[in-house]
Amino acid sequence: MAQVRTLHKIMALFSVNSIAAVNNSDTRIAGCFLTGIPGLEHLHIWLSIPCCIMYIAALAGNGILICVILSQAILYEPMYIFLSLLASADVLLSTTTMPKALANLWLGYSHVSFDGCLTQMFFIHFLFVADSVVLAAMAFDRYVAICSLLRYVTILTSKVIGKIAAAILSCRFIVMFPSIFLLKRLHYCRINIIAHTFCEPMGIAHLSCSDISINVWYGLAAALLSTGLDIILITVSYIHILQAVFHLTSQDARSKALSTCGSHVCVILLFYVPAIFSVFAYRFGGRSIPRYVHILLANLYVVIPPMLNPIIYGVRTKQILEGAKQMFSNLAKGSK
Repeated sequence: MAQVRTLHKIMALFSVNSIAAVNNSDTRIAGCFLTGIPGLEHLHIWLSIPCCIMYIAALAGNGILICVILSQAILYEPMYIFLSLLASADVLLSTTTMPKALANLWLGYSHVSFDGCLTQMFFIHFLFVADSVVLAAMAFDRYVAICSLLRYVTILTSKVIGKIAAAILSCRFIVMFPSIFLLKRLHYCRINIIAHTFCEPMGIAHLSCSDISINVWYGLAAALLSTGLDIILITVSYIHILQAVFHLTSQDARSKALSTCGSHVCVILLFYVPAIFSVFAYRFGGRSIPRYVHILLANLYVVIPPMLNPIIYGVRTKQILEGAKQMFSNLAKGSK
């Protein structure tokens, strides 16, 4: 009944022009309606509460982390530069998705133009790729710091970091951008309702009456190419890191290193596992996986890692804590 009521609300919002657009077999003119999480309409308000809290925590935590790193000259090192980039990408990723998702959960639907939907889809995937690149860079940074400490300063200079980041992100942009044109080329003639909290490539493609096999395979190839190399680099880096850690003679140093690596690995798994599952489930899961499971995981992977990263990478780092104390101390003195 909740689904029927939601559908009736959406259909009531169609203007005469929108209906004419659908009758003329071009649903792009009327835009798209996002319905939220199908099958869990009765829980939308309850689901919105933890999502909203996590989103606010992510904004606050990452915002403070960025301010601390920028305000403390002692933190102008590769590790902390990467950390500030990760925090910035996390804020943008969650902000690209969560306001629209919360609107869906609160109102039961949300309208977005077709081009706006494509824009949101592109930025979600590009920012996810940016997050992935930064995580790979941080893993490589830890590898150099632990396994080649004497060469750390000469290997990871600011110029080298900038060139590597620019080259990788440019390549990823080139890989991701064709997905927009692949969606633009399709003929859209179905009712423009997407059962999701934000715009997904396959959700948009399923509105089409055209053959979408190219979209399916290109999307999968782009996802594997853009994140597969990062996962390989992260895996190789942590294998070498663990080998170096187990050769440490000090038990305290070994325990501290393992604790730090364990925390980082947990964040990496929380970031990659739901995303990879989402990519494969949406394309090949069919009816074996409930739709709401896929949508819930899609929402979790854009809000949980951004919320946890400031805690794991920031609060547990001594230099960050000291920098935060110094920043708040200076703010308190300035307000007097």
